[in-house]
Amino acid sequence: MTDANFIGNSDQTIELAPSYTIPIVLITAAIPLLFVQVWVASAIALFGAFLLIQTVMLRLRFTPTDLDVYRGETLIRRFPYQEWQNWEIFWSPVPILFYFREVQSIHFLPIIFDPKMLRMCLEHRFPKA
Repeated sequence: MTDANFIGNSDQTIELAPSYTIPIVLITAAIPLLFVQVWVASAIALFGAFLLIQTVMLRLRFTPTDLDVYRGETLIRRFPYQEWQNWEIFWSPVPILFYFREVQSIHFLPIIFDPKMLRMCLEHRFPKA
């Protein structure tokens, strides 16, 4: 899908492609740490493995009215844009964390999805004031 097609069609549902960058970096960084600190390396590797599994299993879909989180084909959470107050993607050079605030709660998600498409969808569906 091109940017022009995306911007021009606001009633389309967009599913973000997975991004394995963060899990792979964490698992790779844990390997040399094994020689320095086994427990720290193990914790980092386990967290990287957890994120890798989540990257394989979870999908974000931007619909015209909601951000939906799916596990496979099963909808597990729906976040209506009308309840959103703000969003942010932390650390622009290498996006690692997606934050958004709803009326009643705050959410943080690691960037395990295509960060460029995530930003584009956010700017299109819920532009910053």
